[in-house]
Amino acid sequence: MGKRLSVLIAGCGDLGSRLGLQMSRAGWTVYGVRRNAAELPVPILPIKGDLADPACPRSWPNGGLDYLVYAASATEHDEAGYRQAYVEGLRNVLGWLQQRGQQPRRVLFVSSTGVYAQRDGEWIDEASPTEPGGFTGQVMLEAERLVLGSGVPATCVRMGGLYDPSRPWLQNQVRAGLRVERDPPQYSNRIHRDDAAGLLAFLLQADASGAALDDCYLGVDDDPAPLHEVVDWLRELLGVTQWAEQSMTRRAGSKRCSNARARALGWKPRFPSYRDGYASLGRNRH
Repeated sequence: MGKRLSVLIAGCGDLGSRLGLQMSRAGWTVYGVRRNAAELPVPILPIKGDLADPACPRSWPNGGLDYLVYAASATEHDEAGYRQAYVEGLRNVLGWLQQRGQQPRRVLFVSSTGVYAQRDGEWIDEASPTEPGGFTGQVMLEAERLVLGSGVPATCVRMGGLYDPSRPWLQNQVRAGLRVERDPPQYSNRIHRDDAAGLLAFLLQADASGAALDDCYLGVDDDPAPLHEVVDWLRELLGVTQWAEQSMTRRAGSKRCSNARARALGWKPRFPSYRDGYASLGRNRH
């Protein structure tokens, strides 16, 4: 039995907490940084800290840290809010490591498939061009470059749309009669929140066991589906018959993201398709 490995999750919200619980079950020591650290689930060790503050939190762990996961999410959805959450926050956390003389084996940065601007249903992988038109993708790319140039080994994980049937955002839209474009189909990419946490856990454990990680992985399920197909399926599952007057507009492009690189490393999603991820809704109805 070797020494317990440690991971610190900065911006330890919903995704970070799911990851922290998985790593704790695997025998790791897990620290979580967030402003309201008292809300973190046991056994994640709470560190009360503000990613916007350049000063290192007082309860930051001493000694070595094996891994850092940066999993912040923006609370303000304008450009300044994005920059604060992803670029400035990341810069501060990297600075805290330096202040404490800590050099993790690797940093995982939770990024987004929003760095891709493709909109004609093309297949996308980690080598596809990233030319985002909007500030959200541009800020994410800037943060990716910051972490990849930080001098610490780093991997960016570009997540698709995170979903969980217990958070009924899409179901509520479907119940309200959500209409979406059918022609051309609007391809959408998603990953169940538990699979997103599972992919991060898989990458940490792969790196710890000596696997060579790439600097980028796409975090999506096996089934990039046209949004109208997802909506039709959910309508049937939920027994919705009415349609809304006007169509809902989607700002995202239309692209199909491939998880082949993560799968080649040995990862498999527990919920390979939206049908698997949302299946519990049908069981709950009956």
